[in-house]
Amino acid sequence: MKKIYGLLILSMFSIAVFAQGPATGIAIIPEPVSLTVGQGHFNLPQHVSIWASRDSNMAEVITFLKEKLSVATGRQVTSGSSSGSTIRLLINRRADTSLGDEGYRLSVTPAHIEIRANQPAGLFYGVQTLVQLFPKEIESPEPVAHVSWTAPCVEILDYPRFQWRGLMLDVARHFFTKQEVEQYIDQMVRYKFNVLHMHLTDDQGWRIQIMGLPRLTQVGAWNVKKVGYFGTFSIPAADEPRNFGGFYTQQDIRDIVEYARERFVNILPEVDVPGHSLAAVVSYPELSCTPGADHYQVSSGERIREDSIDNTLDPSNPKVYAFLDKVLTQVAELFPFGYIHMGGDECNKYFWNKSDSVKALMQREGLQNMDQVQSYFEKKVEQIVESKGKKFMGWDEILQGGLAPDAVVMSWRGMEGGIQAARMGHEVVMSPTTFAYLDYMQGDQAIEPRVYSTLTLSKAYEFEPLPDSVNPKLILGGQANLWTEQVYNMRHAEYMTWPRGWAISECLWSPRELRNWDDFLSRAEVHFGRYDEAEIKYAPSVFDPKFSVTRTAGGDLQVEMSMEVKGLDLYYTFDNSFPDQFYPKYSGPVIVPKDAVMLKVISYRGNTPVGRLISVPVTELQRKSTRRGE
Repeated sequence: MKKIYGLLILSMFSIAVFAQGPATGIAIIPEPVSLTVGQGHFNLPQHVSIWASRDSNMAEVITFLKEKLSVATGRQVTSGSSSGSTIRLLINRRADTSLGDEGYRLSVTPAHIEIRANQPAGLFYGVQTLVQLFPKEIESPEPVAHVSWTAPCVEILDYPRFQWRGLMLDVARHFFTKQEVEQYIDQMVRYKFNVLHMHLTDDQGWRIQIMGLPRLTQVGAWNVKKVGYFGTFSIPAADEPRNFGGFYTQQDIRDIVEYARERFVNILPEVDVPGHSLAAVVSYPELSCTPGADHYQVSSGERIREDSIDNTLDPSNPKVYAFLDKVLTQVAELFPFGYIHMGGDECNKYFWNKSDSVKALMQREGLQNMDQVQSYFEKKVEQIVESKGKKFMGWDEILQGGLAPDAVVMSWRGMEGGIQAARMGHEVVMSPTTFAYLDYMQGDQAIEPRVYSTLTLSKAYEFEPLPDSVNPKLILGGQANLWTEQVYNMRHAEYMTWPRGWAISECLWSPRELRNWDDFLSRAEVHFGRYDEAEIKYAPSVFDPKFSVTRTAGGDLQVEMSMEVKGLDLYYTFDNSFPDQFYPKYSGPVIVPKDAVMLKVISYRGNTPVGRLISVPVTELQRKSTRRGE
């Protein structure tokens, strides 16, 4: 009988713990470790008083909460005494061992709100969750009238699953200003990301000022503006102005780092070498092993053939290591984070194979192949990084030819490189293309800006950073990467990051056993509304159909449509008019009429449109019928 009673109590508790979703009005992302819904609501008073423990880092938490609770609501928010406070932010005098440094306990009652944590970072994350309990209008950058500013009564225990919860923003392919980077940081902390990886150098630009090496930013930071599809651009003419791009001064970097610190975010700098180094080579041609490098130009997005332009640093040249030492001395001083990312990916070894100096290096050092040459380079660079008091990190190609002794591997070509590195005793951050590449298309190629692969929201939500076969202590966490070859502005960066970034955040923060796609999707729909209020762009691609096209035995074009979301209806036309719920509803494969020129489709839930009106030229359907794998 006692066992039956115990099971009943556990069952009741479980219902409370997982009581998120439309029925409760609670939609927190990432999912907390445990959430119990109480009775009643907290009503935000006209005058809000915040009391906080004294701590050197509490000012940032208080400032953030004051702004969040005052701008949209019009409420007066001040700091007050402990006894009369509306909201209390408390640092535990005795550490709560269940919370670690980033966990928190949040209690909302009809009378007051209390957040407890071991460290200010935990309080900051508790505040992010608290904000999500209030109506979506709290995200508005302007005052909003006629809103009931209430939050449901809850008890929440929460802490992260992984310590490394990262997003990478490629500022090299397309430059983003200091203000735009700070804007991106503001968005990522909403979902408890704590590492921003800045890809600072590449063939298209060098983005960080280095004192004593002025040409890196005078020459290496600028190219010719091109729009269209990256990699297909024409080679710039000599008279086209090279005035597109930009760079961060060292003061800009200090400002970004401080802005991030105030929001408990570490900035990971990446200087991508020995490949992807055309901007550096153009600035200082002596860094290349190839004669004629002084005639190169910074890439504007045109295709770089491996046998036409040498975009690599010369591993046999002592000047290269002196150059990197000067660069990394300043990078290490500017970025307090304990890691420096040195790239190492996609190194074109064509010109190394032709270089007499590289061949002499191989003979002198007993190197058997070009992978070992790169390994030689990486080990020397690791020594430079470690001499600055930092840990050396690189993409998983640094495994080839032998891994540097203490290197940290960021695994992007699947999980295998990370697994191999962890089995060798190295720390790993998982960042596989399969689940975490935010530059990939989010839906059908007929709809999305074309890139070479697709990553849907549901696939991103399947990301599992911890393989079963490795020591979990060596998997620091995971990261999603936004490469920006096809991302020309911050609005599109937002579109590409969200909502897939929400899925990644939940994979990195929440317990694995709580992950549930249908539940996550219902919460994501709520957050679409919150982003509408915040005027942040996001992709509604999850509501768009995907198209499969075949030819019938009679030669007709046949279209099948599928959806990532269950329970939606698709309405379509071929007559150039605009479908709604009164048009034909898709129920199975349809034949494209002989002379039709356009398929238009829209998704509905009941009588309410939820997706975009999609227009697909029949010529595109014809092309899809001849391509495989779509």
